[in-house]
Amino acid sequence: MVLRPPVEPMLAQAAEALPGLAVLRAGVAYEQKLDGHRTILFTQAGPGGRVLLQTRRGSLVQDRWPDLVAAAEAQLPGGLVLDGELVVWDTEAGRLSFEALQRRAAARARGAARLAARWPAYFVAFDVLQLDGEELLQRPYAERRARLEGLFAEHGLTAPWTLVPMTTDLAKAQEWLQT
Repeated sequence: MVLRPPVEPMLAQAAEALPGLAVLRAGVAYEQKLDGHRTILFTQAGPGGRVLLQTRRGSLVQDRWPDLVAAAEAQLPGGLVLDGELVVWDTEAGRLSFEALQRRAAARARGAARLAARWPAYFVAFDVLQLDGEELLQRPYAERRARLEGLFAEHGLTAPWTLVPMTTDLAKAQEWLQT
């Protein structure tokens, strides 16, 4: 089955504390939470196809992110579906900016290119839902993560693409939660 929008994303659960070692033995992995917009990215599945960006609520918003669409067309293979977080880098402040992200998300196609030049967008991937046209939703997380890491290595992906940090080390996860 080839995935098409809308795809309902799995949502993270907020926690005040981390589960203990018994859960880790069951195969749990921890990922950092980013302050961005949840997005599912679809690359063109065939001739004439186009890159689509879907919000967590199912809206298509690729016209607001021309820099990511161009990067996806140039760097990502067809038939790919990634689940991740859109974030925006404020070059003047030297940090991520949720305010700039909100402004970019509200922009219409006409102003999107100007805002993209000022505030570049990045896609932080935390899951691969489809690779080479093969739907992976029923595969275990560890297998999907390995395929996601393989995708980054095989294609030499760099900015605007990045992998969300992940760990199975409880001490590292606790450090992330506290900071």
